Amino acid sequence: MGVSLEGEKVILVPYMEAHVPKYHQWMQDPALLQATGSEPLSLEEEYQMQLSWTQDPLKRTFIVLDKELLHGEFVHGDPHAEAMVGDVNIYMNDLDDSQLAEVEIMIAELKSRSKGLGKESVLMMMAYAVQSLGIHGFRAKIGESNRSSLHLFQKLGFEEASYSEIFKEVTLELPVTEQKREEYLHLIGNVVTHTQP
Repeated sequence: MGVSLEGEKVILVPYMEAHVPKYHQWMQDPALLQATGSEPLSLEEEYQMQLSWTQDPLKRTFIVLDKELLHGEFVHGDPHAEAMVGDVNIYMNDLDDSQLAEVEIMIAELKSRSKGLGKESVLMMMAYAVQSLGIHGFRAKIGESNRSSLHLFQKLGFEEASYSEIFKEVTLELPVTEQKREEYLHLIGNVVTHTQP
């Protein structure tokens, strides 16, 4: 089942089959498709995608749960689909540097935006990646029109590395300095990690 990571406002849980219907519903929204650079998929394709994501060793995906929306106590291994508001991913797909991870965040539910959930989710994911996967640098590719996402990553210390005129996309990067590494390890020390007994 992997791990779930519990912070102050969010819980990051593994992407499960039970999450797919709601995820599929989100990905019918043209604005979300554009913001995430995604193509619309059928529900069956979405189930196949979920399975491939969970089996890909170069990818980590967590569903973001808003703790305010949980019904009852959090139980690791339960999908808690009622509280799912987005996802956060990292890809270790740089052929020249396997310890460089691309980060993506999506807060799909409008009612859960502008509450700091995206920031906490990205920070928790990066801290997890530094501690558990030995990641030493992060990259984010963001459409130039996605102002809120650009602002979020810049606030986290990412700096523009390049711009693609063709894709109208900004690439931001953040090296994990020794100081950053200490910050992430301190942060992950304050995160509750849930695993199977």
